[in-house]
Amino acid sequence: MIGRFFLGLWRGLDGLRKILHLLLLLTFFGFLVGALRTSIPRIADGSALVIAPRGEIVEQLSGSPVDQAIARAQGDQKEETLLWDLIDVLKAAKKDQRIEAVVLDLNYLSGGGQPTLAEFAAAIDDFRSSKKKVVVHAAALLQEQYFVAAHGDEIYVDPLGLVGIDGYERYRTYYKELFDKLGITVNLFRVGAYKSAAEVYVRTDMSPEDREESLSYLTSLWTNYRESVAKARGIAPEDVSAYVANAVPALLAAKGDAAKVALDAKLITGIKSSLDVERRMVELVGPADADAPKAKVESGDTDLGETYKSTFYEDYLRMVRAEQRAKSSKSKIGVIVAAGEIADGSQPPGTIGGTSTAQLVREARYDDDVKAIVIRVDSPGGSVLASEEIYREVRAAQADGKPVVVSMGDLAASGGYYIATSADEIWAHPSTITGSIGIFGAIPTFEGTLDKIGVNVDGVGTTNLSGQMRIDRPLGEDAKKLLQSMIERGYEEFLEHVAEGRKKTRDQIHEIAQGRVWIGRDALKNGLVDKLGLFGDAVKSAAKRAELTDYQVEIIEPQLSFAERLALQIRVWIAVNVTGDVAKRMPLMQAARHLEPVQREVERWSRMSARDNRFVYCFCDVR
Repeated sequence: MIGRFFLGLWRGLDGLRKILHLLLLLTFFGFLVGALRTSIPRIADGSALVIAPRGEIVEQLSGSPVDQAIARAQGDQKEETLLWDLIDVLKAAKKDQRIEAVVLDLNYLSGGGQPTLAEFAAAIDDFRSSKKKVVVHAAALLQEQYFVAAHGDEIYVDPLGLVGIDGYERYRTYYKELFDKLGITVNLFRVGAYKSAAEVYVRTDMSPEDREESLSYLTSLWTNYRESVAKARGIAPEDVSAYVANAVPALLAAKGDAAKVALDAKLITGIKSSLDVERRMVELVGPADADAPKAKVESGDTDLGETYKSTFYEDYLRMVRAEQRAKSSKSKIGVIVAAGEIADGSQPPGTIGGTSTAQLVREARYDDDVKAIVIRVDSPGGSVLASEEIYREVRAAQADGKPVVVSMGDLAASGGYYIATSADEIWAHPSTITGSIGIFGAIPTFEGTLDKIGVNVDGVGTTNLSGQMRIDRPLGEDAKKLLQSMIERGYEEFLEHVAEGRKKTRDQIHEIAQGRVWIGRDALKNGLVDKLGLFGDAVKSAAKRAELTDYQVEIIEPQLSFAERLALQIRVWIAVNVTGDVAKRMPLMQAARHLEPVQREVERWSRMSARDNRFVYCFCDVR
């Protein structure tokens, strides 16, 4: 009797345990499904769409899906805004009769390359063609911010703000003396008088060739900048030059009122605080309904006062993406974004992996619905082998009869140009930095460093090459000859690819190659690109080549299955709730974020020390 009692009690408790487990699982899966669902915002008629891009405008968000999701959940994501999201939102808002205007808050925009910003600016102009207003505001507008702001109908800065334009510069840090003091020897092998990529390791100053080409493309960038903002504001390019040249005397005459100087130069429409801008928007679109979400334009003010009818960019983007998923077209233009440095193997977004990017091209090649491929290149280059792997896959797609069109972004130089060479057509922006057709290799050795601390290396080998490429000994003469020969052969292969793709002779390409960097306009004159234009122009060209009139543009990227998405949500939950708080409190974790530039440099050196250390890379950063 007692046994049956305890057995019944145990079964009852076990049943209760199972019920609790079931409830817990249902709750957990309810959370997951909620996280995976898309909420559609409620938008009042006559609303303003508030767009506040944060960080740099990029063509591909950096990091793996897991890294992105965890950072987003922890509120610690890298400050980046995806260009394609901005363009799609503006395109949808143009046709949306509920949207009356756009408010562009540029307080947190840190910049982007000129071609990328030009794509954003073109989308703004396209939106304005519907006779809807774009109101721009920020506490202050620096050079990149103003490039976008100039395309607004109304542009406002704070009474204590300014418009800061100072032109373009390129300064590099040179390490030779430091390496000499540390006993580090950098063995540099290169082809091309203008291939200055690794000069920072073997020189103390800029070479004459680097100085010449840098000034050339910086001058072109500055010309393009002045022409673009002048056209948008209805002033002359010389007025922009005069604003910069006379900045000091004009500011002194205005008694330090930088906002007034910008207003007098007709660079802005008026001077308003964020509260004043909000009142202006109430005049333009009306106050928010009592039951509508309160619009708050992000700014330094804690009290923004009156609110206006609005919807926010993030909410509107979710709606746009949901509508795009609901649409279907049998014929597609497949877009592959190749952004970042080129490295071997599979790489996360923000880096071009030889294997992973070639796989995306292969997917587009085998997809019968994809009738043409557009590759958007924004890369300084990198590994020769990875570049060649992608190049071969592009050739295979063409051999299967699929047109391939390349659209160049901010930078498509060296390896970035390598992967574009076989395309049926190459489009660039007038300000795209491209070319840099050259190759180099670098091997650092540390025999001097070891000698300084009393460490000696000695031994024997079985052949003349044994031990010649150890980093703790001087690089052997045979090894130097071997590496230089490989570099020269790599350069010849690069020339052959370009000559074949551009339908020119090897000597014709060599004349404009040798590592020289070209701006988009000059690249067109030299035959390195076919046409100048925006990404949309390249897509239309691809559609024309594939004889398509009705098609859908689809970005081809690795897709997560439902199971993988569930697993991702679980990992995010663990990272946020189990390890997130601990990591946030650790000073070392906080400090590590500030060491990212050092980490990137170390990773670059690590790749240089790899077994095949041939690089098609351009250190053509611009500020």
